Amino acid sequence: MSTILIVDDTPENLSLLSELLQPAYRVRAASSGHRALQVAASEPRPDLILLDVMMPEMDGYEVIKQLREDTCTADIPVIFITALESSSDEERGLALGAVDYITKPLNPPIVLARVKTQLELKAARVWLQDRNAVLEAEVARRMEENLIIQDVSIRSLAYLAEIRDPETGNHLRRTQRYMEALCQHLRSHPRFVDFLTEHNIQVLIKSTPLHDIGKVGIPDHILLKPGKLSPEEWEIMKHHARYGSDAIELAEKDGEKPVEFLSMAKDIAHYHHEKWDGSGYPDGLTGDEIPIPARLMALADVFDALISQRVYKLPFLLENAVVIIGEGHGSHFDPDVLDAFLAIEA
Repeated sequence: MSTILIVDDTPENLSLLSELLQPAYRVRAASSGHRALQVAASEPRPDLILLDVMMPEMDGYEVIKQLREDTCTADIPVIFITALESSSDEERGLALGAVDYITKPLNPPIVLARVKTQLELKAARVWLQDRNAVLEAEVARRMEENLIIQDVSIRSLAYLAEIRDPETGNHLRRTQRYMEALCQHLRSHPRFVDFLTEHNIQVLIKSTPLHDIGKVGIPDHILLKPGKLSPEEWEIMKHHARYGSDAIELAEKDGEKPVEFLSMAKDIAHYHHEKWDGSGYPDGLTGDEIPIPARLMALADVFDALISQRVYKLPFLLENAVVIIGEGHGSHFDPDVLDAFLAIEA
């Protein structure tokens, strides 16, 4: 049973409306604006308010204004009841949020019809809100499932590289942390602020483990060689950048629509060995031609390689690695990315 609050300072009007509505509705009454606000905010909350305009101390206009300012009562539909017949008074009430206007003297069939209509409209709004909430929850659930599938796919691909080279696994996880630190430090920098949104940072961090996925295409005798590579072997090793981006691109083509993290992962895999001065590989890009994700990855990748033990070398001390990284200012690394790294390490 719907609850209706009737508000009028005249007892006769309260009695008339109560008798008219009580057979079909639960009726609550208030004889002043102040009391109306108290009743409206208490249980059972009214589904509809019939509000007299002309009342002493606090008129109906002030009552509806305060109802709309309170989140507990803001959505309760209000029908004004008044002896005023001026169109400007009606316009004022509607502008304040009233859903309808009934003039005195009251015509019982009209009152009942207006009340029924507004209660049906409110019920429809509530149904739509509940339905939208269900749909939003379902969308959120499916998005969460998609994100889980993405994460599992990324880890699965990254594990392929780890199987080929046991050192790669920890390298992937460490570079992910370095990337996050660089992103957070640079997110307000004028050159990076447009790209390093919170969303892009999360996608970038998620994509990072795929930067060396192309190494699965490098023969073991080169990938796991304990000594320095020959020039011919080094040329083969450099192919891993293209192998990685080509594999990700094939995965993209299999999809029905673009997948954001794959696009970023492809840039990282392809370009993370490019150098600021153009002396890198595979395309010899310079400066801002190199995608931002790859510029960040370049520094994280080299730093971790320096401080980590590999089959062909012992790890550098942290302070020595920082010095070596610093020597790449303006040649190997984007100067602003390098400055961010040095600030973090300081």
